[in-house]
Amino acid sequence: MKKFILLFTALIAFPYVSFSQEKNASQKREKYEFERNLPAYAEKIMADWTFPLAWGNSEIKDFQLWRKTAREKVFECMLTPPPPASNYDVKILAEEQREGYKVKKIEVRLSDYYTVPALLLVPDGKGPFPAVNCLHDHGAHLYIGKEKMIRPIVTKDGSGKENEEDLEVLKDADNWVSGLYEGQYVGDYLAKNGYVVLSTDAPMWGERGQKEGARRDRYDMIAGNMMMYGINLSAYMTYDDIAATEFLATLPEVDKERIGCMGFSMGGYRAWMLSALCERIKAGVAVCWMVTSDEQLSFKYKRTENGGFANCYPGLRRWMDYPHIASIACPNAMLFINGEQDKLFPVPGVKKAFDIMHNVWNSQNVSEKLETEIWPVPHSCYKKAQERTLQFFKKHL
Repeated sequence: MKKFILLFTALIAFPYVSFSQEKNASQKREKYEFERNLPAYAEKIMADWTFPLAWGNSEIKDFQLWRKTAREKVFECMLTPPPPASNYDVKILAEEQREGYKVKKIEVRLSDYYTVPALLLVPDGKGPFPAVNCLHDHGAHLYIGKEKMIRPIVTKDGSGKENEEDLEVLKDADNWVSGLYEGQYVGDYLAKNGYVVLSTDAPMWGERGQKEGARRDRYDMIAGNMMMYGINLSAYMTYDDIAATEFLATLPEVDKERIGCMGFSMGGYRAWMLSALCERIKAGVAVCWMVTSDEQLSFKYKRTENGGFANCYPGLRRWMDYPHIASIACPNAMLFINGEQDKLFPVPGVKKAFDIMHNVWNSQNVSEKLETEIWPVPHSCYKKAQERTLQFFKKHL
């Protein structure tokens, strides 16, 4: 009887483990309401979008007032922010001299809730220098974050033995960068050319990951649980990017009037979000992340949105689309690069988004501050894109 009670209790506690996970993949009903990660009525949803707070649609005709109002709406949809830290409480964990610059592994308190691991590059010589917040990608690869942008340090113990985890991280980072970044770390490249560079782990990546190990299939579950707390995982990433930029501005080596940001893929999304929401950013570069939602979430293409929670703010699509939000960065300088062969962002949606943004910059007579380019490349941030980024920063920072 005791065994029966225990078994019955287990079945009640873990019904999905016992039944659903084994059978859902093969069990299908003739009628359904969702297909390819989308609701079957997706086209009707999108037909109802009017984006009433987009510049040009909004009743607000004063551009600065519109920027303020639109930004406030974005923050409202980002839900409750993490409580700010009373001080940054910076800890230097390791240092290494490289050719023309120094790298520091640090830990900085960006919120009262947590500290954030980061890599910081400072050029040799006398500052203050222009600075760039380098924002890492998603890639469904969560084991490393900041190390995708800045080559990590390998520390040694008292006997001179190299740290095993550091070696594994370096191997993983070198492998990642050899593919998507053509073997060149963006942050190190910028530091060699005279920029202070900061890169932090986003929540769920690198040293801000899961105790159980980096698992992409748990990302959406954790994001859902975060929303149960009344907070948003994607928003925390953006809030942290803003806080990290504010921290960057406090460093004596940094010219706080010349701060930019750049990123590839999810890092590109982070770059235009940060540019739109943080006045510190004077120039932003987004590589391979811009599109309109009607193309991104359409049945027209073989691939549909899989990243979801990494760029999801509840209710925001009722007010503005991606390019409308990015346009809050106007009149500051922005560079967008997308690839013709990039399967994640359909070219028609990219072109629509670029047109929307150009209309905004043109309306404020600063058309020269927005540069948009579509290259014959796949989803990538190769050396040519990094060189173009450096050229852009030299012009605007």
